[in-house]
Amino acid sequence: MRIKLLIILTSSALASTTTAHAQDAGYGVNAGDTLAVFVWNEESLARELLVGPDGTISFPMVGTLSVRGLSTAQIAEKVSEGLGKYLRDKPLVTVSLLGVQGNMIYVLGAVNQPGAYVATRQLDVAQALSLAGGLGVFAKEAQITVVRRKADGTLQKFPFNFTRFKSGDDLESNVLLQAGDLVVVP
Repeated sequence: MRIKLLIILTSSALASTTTAHAQDAGYGVNAGDTLAVFVWNEESLARELLVGPDGTISFPMVGTLSVRGLSTAQIAEKVSEGLGKYLRDKPLVTVSLLGVQGNMIYVLGAVNQPGAYVATRQLDVAQALSLAGGLGVFAKEAQITVVRRKADGTLQKFPFNFTRFKSGDDLESNVLLQAGDLVVVP
């Protein structure tokens, strides 16, 4: 009996830890994403919101909130805090992600289908090239570059040598892409 109880308690603790880590590593909202906000017992406050180009949303009684990069749980907490100033009890707020149109990556150059792609899940460079129909006949496989704009506006470059990647070398160069990343294939 004690062993069963210990196993159940250990499993519960591990599940709680895993959930906390999943929330910490959750998706960060981007401009262009669509959110659903629900306030329990306050149906008139339920909204579908589009995250603006500046990374903000506007909510009744709360005003404008900066949400770029925040998880849905963090956004719910900000809305709850703002509404708490006007409601008797701290409101229970739920935020859901309805659309990830703001999670765009761009592939251009010598690929078969260059363009902008909505990343509905995490993608690496090789997967993005696959989405773009693969490399063109004259693509310079060893000179692919990922360009990322950092928060301060500066650009960061990551080289990706597809020739080495195909042969099983330099696998760490196949970085996970972030919203707004540009994959350039000369």
